[in-house]
Amino acid sequence: MSATAIVKVTGENCLEWARLCCELWPDASPEEMLDGFLSGQNDYEYLYKSEDCYVAFIGLSVRKEYVEGKEGTAPVGYIEGIYVKPEYRGKGIARELAEFAKVWCVKNGLTMLASDCLIENSASRSFHNSIGFEEANVNVHFIMKI
Repeated sequence: MSATAIVKVTGENCLEWARLCCELWPDASPEEMLDGFLSGQNDYEYLYKSEDCYVAFIGLSVRKEYVEGKEGTAPVGYIEGIYVKPEYRGKGIARELAEFAKVWCVKNGLTMLASDCLIENSASRSFHNSIGFEEANVNVHFIMKI
């Protein structure tokens, strides 16, 4: 791929980011995503730009609270979301974004990177395992309407 870049989400490109977020999380609206971004809830959001088009994103955070599999009390870098448009999958973009996340963690003094996915998301589980993540635990959550 030529002319690619990973760029920080800013006021100029946040609508593109919000649209990609809604492809990953279809229950969210672009307005909700933009409200969160503009209120400072999403400080570490990055877009992957190929040629003149935004085709992927990664959302990162620093989690200080409990993280499954975390060692010690130090904060952990966390992949809150990673998404590549279907027509761009299989080109190494998600792997490149994950490598970016590892470098981001080191620059921010973090020694661990964590992530999660739904148990039924076999593609995401396979991806995470293929880039070096180890499954820390598998949880099943229950709910009952009364």
